Amino acid sequence: MFWFVVHTKPRQEHRALENLQRQGFTCFLPTLAKKKTTKRGLKVVHEPLFKRYLFIELDTTMSGRSWAPIRSTLGVTRLVTFGNEPARVDPRLIEILKIQQERQDAPESPYQKGAVVRIISGPFAGIEAIYQMDDGERRAMVLIELIQKPTRLEIDISHIEAI
Repeated sequence: MFWFVVHTKPRQEHRALENLQRQGFTCFLPTLAKKKTTKRGLKVVHEPLFKRYLFIELDTTMSGRSWAPIRSTLGVTRLVTFGNEPARVDPRLIEILKIQQERQDAPESPYQKGAVVRIISGPFAGIEAIYQMDDGERRAMVLIELIQKPTRLEIDISHIEAI
């Protein structure tokens, strides 16, 4: 058994993976967990590590057969080849990617919701705030008291510190 590279249509890696697996192929799509802000709050999404690519495991008997079932799969553009030979991937690389995927977690915030923090730079430097949540990769949502009223403020996460 060997691993090969499948090129997918834009943003259709998951669709190609699902359709190939439905046909009985063993596939692997390495992903990266990221936090995204949606209308409903913070959500962890898994984005492909290699955009428009996934890996498929095939036995050596496939070399004499047609690649048409793979190429005609919804979401798939083609099997990556060098000349007429499909591009093989070292199985050790696949194992390393699988181990890394198992270990990965979404980046954790150093602050808990409700924690008191101090703004250390910018126009609000020196003001204490209540940490609410991460808002993307480098920003945080905090509450500050302005004119006796709590106000939500979006700030670069490097501009706050725990008290």
